[in-house]
Amino acid sequence: MPGLKLSIVLCTYNGERFLSPQLDSLLSQRRLPDEIVISDDASGDGTVAMLTAFAEQARRRGIDVQLDVRPRNVGYVPNFIESMRAARGDLLFLCDQDDVWHPDKLAVIAERFEMEPSLLLLGSDAKLVDAEGADLQVSLFEALELTPAELQAVHGGRAFDVLLRRSMITGATAALRKELVERLPPVGTGWIHDEWLAAIAAMSGGVDVLEQPLIEYRQHGSNAVGMRKRGWRLKWRDLVRPRRQQFERELHCTESLQAALRALEDPGLAEPLRRLAGKRDHFARRVSLGDLARWRRLPVILREARSGNYGHYGTGVRSMLRDLLRRD
Repeated sequence: MPGLKLSIVLCTYNGERFLSPQLDSLLSQRRLPDEIVISDDASGDGTVAMLTAFAEQARRRGIDVQLDVRPRNVGYVPNFIESMRAARGDLLFLCDQDDVWHPDKLAVIAERFEMEPSLLLLGSDAKLVDAEGADLQVSLFEALELTPAELQAVHGGRAFDVLLRRSMITGATAALRKELVERLPPVGTGWIHDEWLAAIAAMSGGVDVLEQPLIEYRQHGSNAVGMRKRGWRLKWRDLVRPRRQQFERELHCTESLQAALRALEDPGLAEPLRRLAGKRDHFARRVSLGDLARWRRLPVILREARSGNYGHYGTGVRSMLRDLLRRD
């Protein structure tokens, strides 16, 4: 499928501190985009002025630019979803305001989509940098602690297996076919747009990742979603910290995805729905564990372990320890 048209979808909000290097990187691509769709979410700083100047510069390079400035703030999830629907390209590249793209990002990803017509969504690794752009000496996939087995499963068309356990597709690295957006159910309660896109695409096996870093993913105090490498002290705190709120969110997100899939009335979704039902029941039991003394949790934890649920929907032994040691 040669000649795919490429659209960058950039959403901004009070981003003037980090925006300039990102804008420069978009125009430094080895393969320039055909279109850039920009939606500013009612910024109160100098972001809009920067975007207006950038739009003129991009148009002089032969790039179509849609620049929309919202009169009121709607939040980054609706902003991205509406902007993706407005894009006219075959491939949409999600773009945050505070990163820097490597010059070959568009070319490498577009080539992969052109080679694989069944591919719906593709993520990549990223180089983590601090607020000033200094290398944090860890990649996104390393910080997420993705295992070789998980990466192999994703490459083998089983991304849904991995996504049942954890989120691994970061919107800042993601590209997708416009057809995925055209058939996308409304984003479920509690979901972020990139997680929702990945979950829907993965049900048909149409998700993969590139293990090469294609962006510098900036970590700072204002990230909507941030990432960092954890040492042993942080890992211990992670084991014992309260979990009820997190597990209730996971439970509600699973239920909202179930409801969206049922509404599609697609017989081909029977297996994903069955597996989501298993995840929903598992997290309902994990939520209820917080009401028990630690010694009384052990029989439930062992039953869930024997059923394989901690492997199917969590991180195995680590999830078991979290349920045993957590404070709520």
